[in-house]
Amino acid sequence: MPKYELILLKNMSNPKYTGSLEDYRATGGYKSFEKVLKEISPAGVIDIVKKSGLRGRGGAGFPTGLKWSFIPKDPPGPRYLCCNADESEPGTFKDRQLIERDPHQMLEGIGIACHAIGSHHAYIYIRGEFDRGAEIIQKALDEAYAAKLFGKNIFGTGFDLEVVLHRGAGAYICGEETALLESIEGKRGKPRTKPPFPAIHGLYQEPTVVNNVETLANLPYIIKNGPEWYAAIGTPKSTGTRIFSVSGHVKRPGNYEVPMGIPLREMIYDIAGGMRGDRPLKAVIPGGASAPFLKPEHLDTPMDFEAIKEVGSMLGSGGVTVMDDSVCVVWAAMNLMSFFHHESCGKCTPCREGSAWILQILRRIEGGLGRPSDIDQLIMLCGRIEGKTVCAFGEAEVGPILSTIKHFRDEYERHIREKHCPLRPNAKLVMAH
Repeated sequence: MPKYELILLKNMSNPKYTGSLEDYRATGGYKSFEKVLKEISPAGVIDIVKKSGLRGRGGAGFPTGLKWSFIPKDPPGPRYLCCNADESEPGTFKDRQLIERDPHQMLEGIGIACHAIGSHHAYIYIRGEFDRGAEIIQKALDEAYAAKLFGKNIFGTGFDLEVVLHRGAGAYICGEETALLESIEGKRGKPRTKPPFPAIHGLYQEPTVVNNVETLANLPYIIKNGPEWYAAIGTPKSTGTRIFSVSGHVKRPGNYEVPMGIPLREMIYDIAGGMRGDRPLKAVIPGGASAPFLKPEHLDTPMDFEAIKEVGSMLGSGGVTVMDDSVCVVWAAMNLMSFFHHESCGKCTPCREGSAWILQILRRIEGGLGRPSDIDQLIMLCGRIEGKTVCAFGEAEVGPILSTIKHFRDEYERHIREKHCPLRPNAKLVMAH
């Protein structure tokens, strides 16, 4: 397996590393936070992050420094930073490892980001099911406060920062930044109509930045080593490393940190050990459940934001789900739509009602009761959802459907023609329930 220089997972590669404040500071932890508070202006930090090319690791891939620069320079009220630790995308589990194994690099990143945008209040929004992660973060926060790394007059610079851990209730939609803000405010987690954007009217209607766990965890190393060092890793437009969560039919599933831009083939066959049982690859989801499916013909595509987009998918949250030839793609699409339908917040009629109709049709096809008109009906329904919802959830839920029809239409047609699933002979019994 190829070896790459680790950044975010480097500490964890030491079996004696516990993730404690003592261990983290022994590796140089919180030196970058001290450096920015004592030596670098907020505008200077934003400029460094812009030059590094760091892009959001939560899914959208928006340039981090540019996002920070949208915050008004002198607003009359407070500014907020929210760390999005609501990792709910199926097939993605990299933030969980960063939280549970090395929480202080995320906390230091929060401090750096708060200095950059002039915020003295930060929230860590963690998904409800991450019980252990929440306990670890709270312990790390307690350590940081006890060491006077957070709180009043940090490093004697006069900079104050309060960081609060906020536990969600386990809703996928709260990974969307405005639904996350609504949830922190004590409301139902439903996305807001944009504009206005959070940078102007965010948490409590004040200027707010929402950044992902992995995004923030990169900041201490960018400050320590310089933006040129980070920009030299990866590709010109997709810089740095990325942690990919590889799961499915591979021999070595897990989280792997690699430079952006390595070929998808290398990720599956070299880093993840190849296909389990040496079976043929049938399909791969490159960026979490909401990313459109790709086929073996796409294996030489570089794993960066631009290249994956060019072949019709997206890098998203970095969840790489690999499927061999035993998988029925109709069943896979049905399974994903069952999740999305369940997790729809219900705010937008196209998403709320359309997901139910699509799921009903997929169940019918998979159960051997499909009709010749069903495929075109699915395409029509997806078109009534895509681009017609308040948030990107609509695009997320139709991606797997449209891509499986595009790449595997013959499999849909065979289900309908033969009146059963060719790969799951008992599927009709499932329909009976």
